[in-house]
Amino acid sequence: MSIEVLLLYLGTWSLVAVTPGPAVMGTMSFATRYGFRHALNGIAGIQLGHFVLYGCVACGLAALLATATTAFTALRIAGAVYLLYLGGRAIAATLRTRATVQPSPALPSRRNLFLQGLAIQVTNPKMLLFMSAFMPQFIQPQQPLPLQLSVLLATTIAVDVVVLSMYAFVTSRGAHSLRAAGVTVRLERAFGVALVLFGIRL
Repeated sequence: MSIEVLLLYLGTWSLVAVTPGPAVMGTMSFATRYGFRHALNGIAGIQLGHFVLYGCVACGLAALLATATTAFTALRIAGAVYLLYLGGRAIAATLRTRATVQPSPALPSRRNLFLQGLAIQVTNPKMLLFMSAFMPQFIQPQQPLPLQLSVLLATTIAVDVVVLSMYAFVTSRGAHSLRAAGVTVRLERAFGVALVLFGIRL
C-alpha cells in the first residue's frame, strides 16, 4: 500500500471517527457515568467490534448479509433494540437520581463495559455495510490483500482509540467539574435520548 493511499485513508477515517454515532454516544455515556478510566474498557470493546466487522468484510460476509434480507433485518432489529435498551437505561438512571444529590453510580465490571462496547459496534449493521463499501476504495489489487487489510485495520483502531479517548476525557472532565450542579444528569439524559434516537433511526 502506497503512503499516499494510507494518508488518504487516515484522513478520511478520521472524519468518520469524529462524526457522532452510536460508538461516540456510548463512549460519552460511559465517561459521564463512570469516568475516563472505566470508559476505556468500553472503547476497547468497540475496537474488538471493529476487528469483527473487518473480518466479516474480508471474508465476504458483508456482501452475503446485504443480499440476505431476513438476516440483515434480524441484525438491524437486534442493533436497534440494543441501542434503545442502552438509551432507556441511561434515561431511567437519571430519573432515579435526585437533582441535588448525585452519588456516584455503582461501577460495573471491566468485562461488563467491554461487552457493552463490543455490542454497540457489532450490532450496527449500517457500519458493516459502510465498511464493505468504504474499504475497497483503498485496496490496491496488485498488492497482497492480507497486508493491506492489516494496515487498514491497524489504522482504523489507532484513529478510533484516539478520537474516542478524547471524547471520553473531555466528557469525564466536564462531568467531574459540573457534577455538583446537576449538569451530569442532564448530559447523561441527553446521551440516553441520543442513543434512543439512533436506535429508532436504525
